[in-house]
This record gives sequence, C-alpha cells and structure tokens, in this order.
Amino acid sequence: MELLLLLCAGIILSCMVANRFSNKLGMPALLLFMALGMLFGSDGLFRISFDNYTVTERICAVALTFIMFYGGFCTKWEMAKPVAGKALVLSSAGTVLTALLTGAFCHFVLRMNWAEGFLVGAVISSTDAASVFSILRSKNLDLKNGTSSMLEIESGSNDPVAYMLTMLAMMFLKGQELSAVGVMMFCQIVFGILIGIAVAVLGIFAFQKFSSFTDGVENIFVIALVLLAYTLPTLVNGNGYLSVYLMGIVLGNSRIRNKIVLVHFFDGINGLAQIVIFFLLGLLAFPRRIPDIFLPALFIALFLTFAARPAAVFALLFPTGCSIRQCLVVSMAGLRGAASIVFAIMVIADGVAVQYDLFHTVFLISFLSVACQGSLLPWVARKLDMVEPESDVRKTFNDYQEEASLTLMRLFIPKGHNWENRTIEEVSLPTDSLALMIKREGETLIPRGDTRILANDSVILSVPVYRGDNNEELEEIQLDKHHGWCNHCIEELDLPENILIAMIKRGDENIIPRGKTMLKENDVVVLYH
Repeated sequence: MELLLLLCAGIILSCMVANRFSNKLGMPALLLFMALGMLFGSDGLFRISFDNYTVTERICAVALTFIMFYGGFCTKWEMAKPVAGKALVLSSAGTVLTALLTGAFCHFVLRMNWAEGFLVGAVISSTDAASVFSILRSKNLDLKNGTSSMLEIESGSNDPVAYMLTMLAMMFLKGQELSAVGVMMFCQIVFGILIGIAVAVLGIFAFQKFSSFTDGVENIFVIALVLLAYTLPTLVNGNGYLSVYLMGIVLGNSRIRNKIVLVHFFDGINGLAQIVIFFLLGLLAFPRRIPDIFLPALFIALFLTFAARPAAVFALLFPTGCSIRQCLVVSMAGLRGAASIVFAIMVIADGVAVQYDLFHTVFLISFLSVACQGSLLPWVARKLDMVEPESDVRKTFNDYQEEASLTLMRLFIPKGHNWENRTIEEVSLPTDSLALMIKREGETLIPRGDTRILANDSVILSVPVYRGDNNEELEEIQLDKHHGWCNHCIEELDLPENILIAMIKRGDENIIPRGKTMLKENDVVVLYH
C-alpha cells in the first residue's frame, strides 16, 4: 500500500514538473501528461503493466464529470451571453455535422462499414474542454469578438452531444431497433436537462437557507451536488454530463457564498482531473501498436482538422455574421482530447465488437490534435489578428479579480464641505491614500501640500483596495438604457435592506454615491451585499 501511495505521489509530482516546464518547451502541458503516462506504461521505462479498460473508464468518467462541472461553473454568463446562441448551435449541430462528415470519410476512404465509421466520427466529434480551457488560460488568449467565450461554451457543452452520438452508434452496432434509439435520445436530453437544473436549484436554496456553512464545508457540499447531478440522470438513462454542465452554469452564475473560493477550489480539482485522465490514457496506451494504426489515424486527423471541422464551422457561423478570420480561429481551436479517448474506452469496456483498434486510433488522433493544433493555436490567432493584446482571458471566467492593489476614488467638494478652502496638508486624508489630482473647471491640477481645495473641486484619491472576508460579496451591474435604475436618483430606488450601492464606475471615474446621485446609461454600479 505504501509503495502504491509513493508511486502516486511521484506521478503527480512528475506531472507538476511537466506543467511547470510546458511553456518553456512550447507545448501544452496535457501532452506531457500523456507522454509521462506512456513513459510509466508497459512499453516505457518503468514497465507498469496496465490494460484494464473497465477500471480506466470508471475513473476517467468521474474525472471528466468534474471537468464538465468546472467548465460550466467558471463560465461567466454575462460575458458569454452575446455569443451563447452561436456557441450552442456549434456544440450541437456542429458536433453532429462533424461526426457525419468524419463517418463518411471513414466509410468511403478507409473502407469501414457505415456503423463503425459513424462510431469513429461520434467518438471524436466534440472539442475537448480540458484542452481548450488549458490553452486559453495558460497562453492568456483573449480572442476578439467574444471568441474565447464562444469556445469555452462550445467545448464545455458539446461533450454531452458526442456522448449521445457515441451511445447511438453503439446501439446501431448492437443491432437495436429504432424505437429504442428514440427512447434513448429522449431520456438523455430531457432527464439530463431537468435533473441538472433541479440539482442546481437545490444547491442555491441550500446556500441561501444555511448561511452558517463553516469554511470548507461549501466545497464538500458542491462535490456532493456534482456527484448527485451525474448519478441521478444515469440511473434513468439520462445524460449525466449534460446534467452536470447545466448545474455548473446555473450554480456558478447565481448569488452564492464564497463563489470565488469555490471556483479556485474546483480549478485545483480540474487540474488534478486532467492529470489523472491524460496520465491514465498514456499509461493504457501501447506505443508498439501505434505503427499499425498510424496512417489511418493520421488521415482521419488531417480530414477532421482541415475539412470536417472547418466545414461545420463555416456552414454554421459564417451565415450569422462571423468573419472569415473568426471562423478560421474557431476551426483551429477544435482540439480533441480526453473526452474522445474516454468515449473510446467506454465503447471497448461495453464489449462492442469493432474490427480495428479503436482506442489507439482515437488516442493518436487526440495526441496529434493537442500537439499540433494546441501548439499552433496561439500563433494562428495572432497571425489572423484575433487576439486582444491588452485584455485578460480570465475576465471570461467567474474567478476573475483585478490584481491592482490601489483604486481611484473621486471626492466632490460642495460648498460648506469641511475641506473647502483648506490645503492638502491641512485635511485628514484616509489612511494610506494619496491625493493624485484636482479637477477644477475643466482643468487638471497636480496637487502639493500647499495646494488649496476650493468649492466644486473634485479631488481624485488613490486608496487601497478593500479585501473583505468570505461573507462579503461585491457585484457589478452595467446599466443599459432599458434598465429600471437608469436616469433615477439612488434615493428613488427601492433597494433591499441587505443591498448597498458602494460605488459607481462612469468612464474613467469612480464615483462615491449619494442619495441625489443620478444613475446614467453605461454606468457600472457596484453592489455590496
């Protein structure tokens, strides 16, 4: 037992070292996890004999469940909403179209029968959330026109579609009747959606009802919700992955305590899940079998990358107004990874008879995709001028926080204010604050100690950012012209007792609100609750 634990610790530490040096080597860390798995495997240096597809499928299914939840939970819906429709069309119709085109290629070019060709297309039809998230965050790729959010939603939501297509292909290979197929599709979609939303509502209710959660208990509670959202649908033939993803989106975009802490916790769980999946997949692979399937896998990978994926993307996105450059970047971002290999293992563990080495074929396709597309995606995005150079991709995630240690505050000096007609050195500035400038009748003055403050001046102060405890939350709301608060004074608003307007961001100004302060279109209102 001790030797097994020591081995696990050594493997995890090796993966962490690989992750540390992945940027220096210019390749995704996930690729190194797979390579380490092969290094430890039967054909590697350590000769660990492991070929249990059933155990691997169960472990990877649980790990993939947490990756799916994380994909939904950390997605900031406010940022994703403008492109959500396009992303969902791509994750549903695009996944089906990719599967059909790849299946047709396998049938007509590689001479597979229709059912087996469709199985290959179904298994590799989805983009991999773990791979896409990892590359976007590690390379800080905030893509223009909401493309980053589009890829996050698509990669997080198309695994359930690929799972259903894989189940459908397995039923065809088993010779089941079309009526059973219809029932399966109905149960997968309906139960997956309903149970996922129900579990999310249950979680939100619990967070609101039991506000006395001690530190750390929220993490355990959400883990239980994830397991509940996955297992309940599977018991009634529903789609557990769809349920978990929806639960993550609803829960992650609701007002719950310690959300930032939860996102950071599950970011760590997501990283561990990626290590487990990619290392196990590498461990399960036998490199000596790769030459036998190298050419078919290479042809499928090339067709998928340069024909099937671009055809689906251009057919669905270009008519909606997406530019050619955006479609090209989305096409390049169609990475295959853990989900595809897990679905292939699921087919083998279920005992479905196929005439070719499905696991190693899909393994090599995913390996090539992560190695080539994953490494080239940042370069392609920059060549196509699709990267926002001054922006941070973390803004599209729920855990984003500004890193600045200071913020600016505007203090308006009306007539009768106790600072009126006093110098900077005579007034009592807040602790650790500094008077940066004075706005006076359209002019900007740089103050000194002897600068006198006059009525109607606006004193711009730099003040330390307040770091509250975990029970305090700040929320930003941007007002459009249709918002009920627009063109109203704060004192006219009917705010709940536990809500306070802490600050108003208007252009480059931070305004400390008063009762008479008028809220205007495009204001960002910071609420404290």
